[in-house]
Formats: sequence, C-alpha cells, structure tokens
Amino acid sequence: MELIVCGWCRAQNQPGTATCATCGAPLDQQAKVSDSGWREAPRLRDMTEFRFSGSTCQVEGELVPVAEINLSPQDGVYFEHHVLLWKDESVPLQSLQIQGGMKRVLGGMPHIVTMATGAGRIAFSRDAPGEMVVLPLHPGMELDVREHSFLLASHSIQYSFVRIKGLANILHGGSGMFMDRFITVQYPGMLILHGNGNVMERMLAPGEKILVEPGGFLYKDSTVGMQAVQMPLKTGLMRRAMYLAEMTGPGRIGIQSMYVHHASGE
Repeated sequence: MELIVCGWCRAQNQPGTATCATCGAPLDQQAKVSDSGWREAPRLRDMTEFRFSGSTCQVEGELVPVAEINLSPQDGVYFEHHVLLWKDESVPLQSLQIQGGMKRVLGGMPHIVTMATGAGRIAFSRDAPGEMVVLPLHPGMELDVREHSFLLASHSIQYSFVRIKGLANILHGGSGMFMDRFITVQYPGMLILHGNGNVMERMLAPGEKILVEPGGFLYKDSTVGMQAVQMPLKTGLMRRAMYLAEMTGPGRIGIQSMYVHHASGE
C-alpha cells in the first residue's frame, strides 16, 4: 500500500495512520490555504503523540497546549527555564553556555537556557493561549524565531541568535531586534514553538516581498530577508508613521494572529 505523505512536514507515514508520526499533524484532513497563499498550521489534537530520535512527545490540551516529553536515555531538550511545567525527579537539569551575554540581557532575550536529559518525563507550556507549532528540522536547515516563542528544541539543534537592526523602534524602542536562530548540521532535530492565537505559514518565491506587522511575526527561514519599512501617514496637520517588517524570499515565513510586542534593547 502507498505511504501517506504529511502535508505539513512531508514525512512518510504508514497507511491507516491518523496523525503524522513525525510532527503530529492530522493526516485525515486537507490543508487549509487562503486565496492569498497562507496555510494554517495544523491544530494538534488532544493526546496526539509523535516521535523524534528515540523520544516521544504527547500533546495535552488545546487552549494552552502542553508538550509532555518522554525522553530516551540518549536524548535531551533545551528550553527557557520559565516554560517548564513539571518533570520526573530523575530527569537532571543543567544550564547551557550560550553566546551573547549582556547583549542578550539588554535585548530582552533569555540569558539562561536549560537542558534536560533522559531517561524520564518532562512537560512544557507557555502562559498564553495559542497553538503548538512542530517544526522538524533536517540537516542543513536554519530557522529564525522571534524571541520568547520557542518552547523546546532537541539537543541536536545548535542555538544562537541574530540581530536585525532597525526593527526595535517598531517593538518598543532601541536600535535592534533579536531573534533566536536554530541550526541543524549533521543530524535532524525537533523544534517546537508556541504561537499566540492562530499560526499561518506562507512560502515566498525568490525576490517576492510581503509586509508583515512585526508583532505578528513568528518565524522564518534564514534565507528570508527582513528589514524595517516606515510608511508615513498624514491625517490633517498631523504626520504619523506605520512601521512594518518587509520580508523578501525565498523561503517560508510564519505569523501569529495575536500581536505580541516584546521589548527589544540596544
């Protein structure tokens, strides 16, 4: 029998499977795509399970989803420490050494990232309603994510950050916007994000541009260019400016329907 290809992550699944074993997306539903090309991220069903490396993840709840990870002995996940919901006593935690130091602190980014290793169970959630976005990363992929949006990443994914100058004035002042950057090199990995409200994704062709409200930006391929655009508006004698993020392809971008503006620093 022919294998079922997941519409979200393109993984192959055995016939008769209800959800993708790699990302948890429902396999019995067609992707929902708007006339303008935005497709909805799959809403993961309560108690859906999927696998990465030798570990499993079970999704619990829908309004404020929880990711419960059953870590195998050879696996680990890292995360911002305040997203930890609970863990088995046997699961050890340790801080990761991350680059950036004071720049990360001034930029409003986490300066403490924690690693949990197996075997045992550990669960994560963010204190906001929204969607859990599962992004399997293959070797050679680079993904940029707005700060305070990643829920967890598997230990095989490298973690750093990038700065986009000129976008901080959109988000609360300062001179630059920081984003988490996740990179896979030799081995595949699993990245799970939390999107506020509903999450939608669009693929941009080479040179194609789109303007996005910066508070709605969630993630992008590193190949997608991003810069601030000021649009002056005149209302009577007053002049105002609207700031948007100009995204230039090629690559995919993800947005969230609930605008969230985190402060960015120098």
